[in-house]
Amino acid sequence: MGRVAALWRHPIKAHGREALGRVALTEGQTLPWDRRWAVAHEAAKTTVGEWAPCANFSRAAKAPSLMAITAQTDETTGRITLRHPDLWDLTFDPSTQGEKLIQWVRPIMPADRAASARVVPAGDHGMTDTMFASISIHTTASHRAVEGRMGRKLSTERWRGNIWLDGFAPWEEFDWIGKTLRIGTAEIEIREPITRCLATTANPDTGHRDADTLGVLNEVFGHQEFGVYGVVTKSGDIALDSPAEVL
Repeated sequence: MGRVAALWRHPIKAHGREALGRVALTEGQTLPWDRRWAVAHEAAKTTVGEWAPCANFSRAAKAPSLMAITAQTDETTGRITLRHPDLWDLTFDPSTQGEKLIQWVRPIMPADRAASARVVPAGDHGMTDTMFASISIHTTASHRAVEGRMGRKLSTERWRGNIWLDGFAPWEEFDWIGKTLRIGTAEIEIREPITRCLATTANPDTGHRDADTLGVLNEVFGHQEFGVYGVVTKSGDIALDSPAEVL
């Protein structure tokens, strides 16, 4: 049996991470406020309120500096505060003040990429990288395996996961596909592995690419996967140190 080591959400896809102490999960839904909005770029082929593939959005795979954004959400007012080491703090309401985010992020966006154009809501699905409302789960043991091959410490925040678990063997999470995890009082059916992109090569403190995470995964472990996606099949509460077990 393992335990919950960390909980994270990302209110605006690729634009800020937020640590949590506890969360209430609802059957068939993403983690509350996770990927509730996304930033469509000028070449996007998506409409408001619909799920769309990640290629439609500004993201850290193309703009690594986005990795250094942190977020703080006021669930009462709907306002989000974003922070970045190279920018001023921004507090705004994504539902009505999306242009503030577009202007704020402009100085750190690559000039040779499609420019950020508008903030779009994700609707009921959440703008995850899957066509289903997913929650991402990672193990600290697999992270340490990557660190060992890199020969240096890495922040777990590179992987932009929702739930981090202690107490399991490296890569054990891939054996969970098709099985169900009970975490706290919630249950999550594990659906598929997560194929990683260039976003993980960027340092979440600086936004600079400084680690060949993809090379380690491919050359040493024989795959480009880290973590798994799951779907909530039983509503329940999860907190730091909650027990986690495979059913």
